[in-house]
Amino acid sequence: MNDIRYIGYDPLVTFLRENGEKPFRAKQIWTWLWKRGAGSFDEMTDLSVALRTKLQENFTFHRAEIAEEARSSDKTTKFLLKFHDGKMVEGVLIPSKERVTACLSTQVGCPLHCAFCATGTMGFIRNLHYSEVIDEYVLLNNRAQEIYNQHITNIVFMGMGEPLLNFDNMMTAISILTGKDYFALSPTRITLSTAGIIKGIKALADRGFRCGLAISLHSADPNVRNQIMPVTEGNPLHDLQAALAYYHQKTDERITIEYLLLSKVNDSEKAAEQLARFCRPFPVKINIIEYNSTPDSLFHKSDPTRRNAFIAVLERCNMVVNIRQSKGQDIAAACGQLMRKTVKSLEI
Repeated sequence: MNDIRYIGYDPLVTFLRENGEKPFRAKQIWTWLWKRGAGSFDEMTDLSVALRTKLQENFTFHRAEIAEEARSSDKTTKFLLKFHDGKMVEGVLIPSKERVTACLSTQVGCPLHCAFCATGTMGFIRNLHYSEVIDEYVLLNNRAQEIYNQHITNIVFMGMGEPLLNFDNMMTAISILTGKDYFALSPTRITLSTAGIIKGIKALADRGFRCGLAISLHSADPNVRNQIMPVTEGNPLHDLQAALAYYHQKTDERITIEYLLLSKVNDSEKAAEQLARFCRPFPVKINIIEYNSTPDSLFHKSDPTRRNAFIAVLERCNMVVNIRQSKGQDIAAACGQLMRKTVKSLEI
């Protein structure tokens, strides 16, 4: 049977008419699916028992479930989420003073193979359907209320996968999350992070994308970036810069640049100058991320002297710079874990 969330609104209306039900019932069902996050037909209590029986006989729910959960000493919570076909992704809840941020995944695995990223070692398995992205939100929002006594306030699509390689599902999921007739979240509370898929960035610009856009850049040197992020080969830095300028022109939004500091790879003053030049055509906020080393890492955390010198160069270039604090390191929920076994030696 088809998952009821895989069909559109109009086919649902047609189904209801063919089964002797009033078309307005479709709106009630849609509200249960996309506003109340129902996980079964039995929850749809304003529908007759007869209609619920018809729905159960013709449709199903491929709902995700929480398979495992781990809590960090800093109160960050990581979840292993299992889908109907047994595939799994990770999601994270990150609490701070007055907010709870959910880090959600967009693909099972990832096709990009970034050298510093554990997910890339899995390879690409499949895209998440937009209903599965909504499941992530609903499940983690329920747990946020139970753990932190607070709803999710912010969403970052920075988990497993490259969102812009799952474009249609992501746009549908975001429209449901932000739609006034659905979850009604503010677009300003949602950030989509991409490794720099130029075609997708231009498509966002043309749609007038109102959520935040973050670019996982990590180097503005073409040779270095290509070594640590193979996606650069098909999305060269010069063209990425032009795409981001186009995005700002179309949306008038500031762009966030994510930059993971890797010792003697991308943390020199020269690297900072290259980063500043890359960012000149559009307004940015630069988030500096400190790498979380493991015993077998081929990369290492930048030492404070190099980090501070790097930041000083950016500030002299009038860049807005923040150091993003990693959370959940003790449960492997933080950024920058290395799983690759070989990487070409780099030093700049």
